[in-house]
Amino acid sequence: MTAYWPSLAGGMLIGLSAVMLLLLNGRVAGISGILGRLALGTQAATNAAFVVGLLLGPPLYRLAAGQWPPVTITASLPVIALAGLLVGFGTRMGSGCTSGHGIVGLARFSPRSAVAVAAFLLSGIATVTLMRLVAA
Repeated sequence: MTAYWPSLAGGMLIGLSAVMLLLLNGRVAGISGILGRLALGTQAATNAAFVVGLLLGPPLYRLAAGQWPPVTITASLPVIALAGLLVGFGTRMGSGCTSGHGIVGLARFSPRSAVAVAAFLLSGIATVTLMRLVAA
């Protein structure tokens, strides 16, 4: 049971930050929107603070746990770059990203977010299935 505490704490912090951003600034905590507004210079201080908070996560984890969080990436750099471009394209096409739709949109009972999250999940399932078939 104790193995789930870090995930629970992380999820609670994500939820808390999403609620605070929505209540205090009227903005949805979707990373693609936050980065887009930061790049345009809109609400720069708020958006920069959110991004800095994201970047401080691993160093704070190291301070608390005494080691860096374990990360394993088995894909090549070109595959990672292509995946990033496809995710960026998808967030523009879907009017938001998994964090905006999945965390805030579902909590607000947004039908558009429910459809978007279903599309994210089905796309992920299809991608994993296809990759396993190709690798076999």
